[in-house]
Amino acid sequence: MGIPGMGEMFNTAAGQKVSFDPAKLLEIQNTYLKDVAGLWNHGLDAKPQGDRRFAGEAWASNPVAAFSAAAYLLNARTLMALADAVEGDAKTKTRVRFAVQQWIDASAPSNFLAFNAEAQKKAIDTQGESIAKGVANLLHDMKQGHVSMTDESVFEVGKNVATTEGAVVFENELFQLIEYKPLTAKVYERPFLLVPPCINKFYILDLQPTNSLIRYCVEQGHRTFVVSWRNPDESLAGTTWDQYIEDAVIKAIGVTQDITGAETINALGFCVGGTMLSNALAVLAARGEEPVNSATFLTTLIDFTDTGILDVFIDEPFVKMREMQFGQGGLMPGRDLATTFSFLRPNDLVWNYVVGNYLKGESPPPFDLLYWNSDATNLPGPYYAWYLRQTYLENNLVKPGKTTVCGEKIDFRQVKLPVYIYGSREDHIVPIGGAYASTQVFPGKKRFVMGASGHIAGVINPPAAGKRSHWVSSATRFPTDVNEWIAGATEHKGSWWTDWAAWLKPLAGKQIAAPKTYGKGKAYAAIEPAPGRYVKARA
Repeated sequence: MGIPGMGEMFNTAAGQKVSFDPAKLLEIQNTYLKDVAGLWNHGLDAKPQGDRRFAGEAWASNPVAAFSAAAYLLNARTLMALADAVEGDAKTKTRVRFAVQQWIDASAPSNFLAFNAEAQKKAIDTQGESIAKGVANLLHDMKQGHVSMTDESVFEVGKNVATTEGAVVFENELFQLIEYKPLTAKVYERPFLLVPPCINKFYILDLQPTNSLIRYCVEQGHRTFVVSWRNPDESLAGTTWDQYIEDAVIKAIGVTQDITGAETINALGFCVGGTMLSNALAVLAARGEEPVNSATFLTTLIDFTDTGILDVFIDEPFVKMREMQFGQGGLMPGRDLATTFSFLRPNDLVWNYVVGNYLKGESPPPFDLLYWNSDATNLPGPYYAWYLRQTYLENNLVKPGKTTVCGEKIDFRQVKLPVYIYGSREDHIVPIGGAYASTQVFPGKKRFVMGASGHIAGVINPPAAGKRSHWVSSATRFPTDVNEWIAGATEHKGSWWTDWAAWLKPLAGKQIAAPKTYGKGKAYAAIEPAPGRYVKARA
């Protein structure tokens, strides 16, 4: 391709031999030669522009460091231009872009003490103390098995995160069901069940009193129940997707009905918890049962056509390898999952901490969300392998009758309840188009709302904070293209929570006296205080 060694690099990135648009390649080479000449003409007066990694005074005042950063940025631009010039299908091009971006981010001069002007200055200013502290931080993180994103010693589940008052009223080998203490004299007669993702722990919904979605639900007068997943160990290594649907989600729905005496409940699923809730609803509909009155889906994929950057990992050889590895049993380590998600945003979630913790000897400040992010969970192998093939690879859930779950054919045309669907505009795990696609899946009454920010920050956005925006539309028609919906939507400042609360209120029934005790009789007596012991088990 005219640039020594580059062809092999791009072939490796794509997993196959790639070709380039000749006209684009010539244009890139000419631009590169011109920019290199400009860089050399500036010499040691060159300044890296437009990148916060090199924005500090130490970079500006160190000519050699500034030149190396400027050269790096030039090379990075050229490599990404070459990635864009690769000819092939969309998946090949995306895979090349992703791999090249990973290489670019990892090779930044800021990641190495020999080139990082800020780290060098700090080492001189502290007479080497920052280097000693950095080595200590490195040894600590090697021992704990992951890069520290926050001071984890500050937090304790049940003490200063996951503190909303409640009790565990049911448990089996897969989950504990938590009932929360009412904060209002009266509650709605129709209870509310939250199904969080089992890929993470439920307390992302209950970090602090000020940003707890669980507490907000209780404050709105909903008798609130939450599934707290067990962190799988070897005893659950053979657990299947069907078991999670039947023995956890459907079981939690039934227990919530038993405890409250309600004929129907309202339910919410977050991320893969929403995918699981959708499967449970389809299974129940196939059985002629409709115990759920309404469903809320937060950043949930049901139609896996648009899965964003995660698609680069998924193809037949990868899924077959995982099926051979995990299909008959085993545990997908939580740390591996966490690392994968971190490398979707490597500068923010990996290299930023490598530089701060090890090169500069800094300790990351306490941050509840990042503590939760580091509290990994395992996944049973058969569950994980089934999920990969049926959703990401083959997208079978939205093909009526194609997939069987718990002995029933999945057909969302039978799931006719009202649904509230939320997607985050900048979500890199569930792209806004993927979240919106659920509007095409359910035949009943629907409301779609788009929030600002990403997968977590977009969801965990309490009204009192007065942050961000959300978009709603008065139209009752949902075009297939999310961009068409966005074009007709109206921006509203602040949290989407209030819009959702207003939607749920008329679906919750009349108000009745709040219960004085947890659970119901001996069958569902309180087992232990919330948040329970399952959530405290570390991977």
